[in-house]
Amino acid sequence: MDVPGYVWTLTIVGIIGLLAFDFIFHVRKAHEPTLKEAAIWSSIYVGIAILFGIGVLVFGGATAGSEYFAGYITEKALSVDNLFVFLIIMSSFAVPRADQQKVLLFGIVFALIARTGFILIGAAAISAFSWVFYLFGAILIVTAINLLRPHDEHAGDSLMVRLAKRMIKTSDHYDGDKFFTVENGKRVLTPMLLVIVAIGLTDILFALDSVPAIYGLTENVFIVFTATAFSLLGLRQLYFLIDGLLDRLVYLSIGLAAILAFIGVKLVLHALHENTLPFINGGEHVPVFEISTGLSLTVIVGILIVTVVASLLSPKGRAQNFAAAIRRHATDAVDETKPTPERAAAFDRLRETHSKASALPPKHREAVLGDESLKSAVERAHEEHSSR
Repeated sequence: MDVPGYVWTLTIVGIIGLLAFDFIFHVRKAHEPTLKEAAIWSSIYVGIAILFGIGVLVFGGATAGSEYFAGYITEKALSVDNLFVFLIIMSSFAVPRADQQKVLLFGIVFALIARTGFILIGAAAISAFSWVFYLFGAILIVTAINLLRPHDEHAGDSLMVRLAKRMIKTSDHYDGDKFFTVENGKRVLTPMLLVIVAIGLTDILFALDSVPAIYGLTENVFIVFTATAFSLLGLRQLYFLIDGLLDRLVYLSIGLAAILAFIGVKLVLHALHENTLPFINGGEHVPVFEISTGLSLTVIVGILIVTVVASLLSPKGRAQNFAAAIRRHATDAVDETKPTPERAAAFDRLRETHSKASALPPKHREAVLGDESLKSAVERAHEEHSSR
């Protein structure tokens, strides 16, 4: 699919315009989005991505359309997994809830810049060396294996975060969502800038598996770029929409590992089909089965559906959901910035959720109610409620 220069220009201007709109109308004034607001805007951004995909389908043909949607769905799924790490980093730095929007938007911009750089490098490498598909396939298969390991609960102290802390010295406290503040008459950086740098550095690592994954589905640079960009747009709203659901997607890493392994195998098969390496079949192509884009799209969607359904219906997923809900209600019950009636309502929800968690199977009940940090939060909520 050949894309005219003016289409590239209009697309890039449109993406920048959406980011600018998001900043001016939603992020510039610090606030915590309501569930309704997050749901509406998340739906709007997904709708824009789908409409763009329909345009690709109409003007580029069925193959281009299938490649776009396969790439978009894969990148969106990987982006949701990235939210886990964003959440851990922001928790590590104790970013105020109302200011997290700014961190997320800047993180999205960093991610788009990093991925664009890797997309251009990947396109040049593929054009010059067909064996690059072997390398991309190997990267994805190794990443899939790593995803099967449990998420590091101490990701907030990862190499990139430690590097950011070493590079940037900041004040001990936040000043709203400002990057600079004044302490003892001196202008100093705030932790807000440090968090954004840490997330930006982490985005570079994310791009290492994100870009090879989509190149495993299409070699068209325009489709690679747009599918990646539209998967990142709306990620901020999605974060607040599924914040309570993230912990419940207990099998997400397994599902993503399966997707990346599948695309990795697809890349290796394609590399064998296009083989020019002299030590493999004498430099001749290897007659192997090539996986079509349509089959790729079907497999990716199927894996995601199974992953989400299995996570939501599993006892472990329900236990994670109860734990997240109890922590959220306990925090709201002692939040002095909320009116007394809201805190009382949060305490009632806490008691109701705690009671439901008591009905879980023994193993999962103990995992929730036996958690020391959770018990401490519940006890504090009870003490606060009793003192009123």
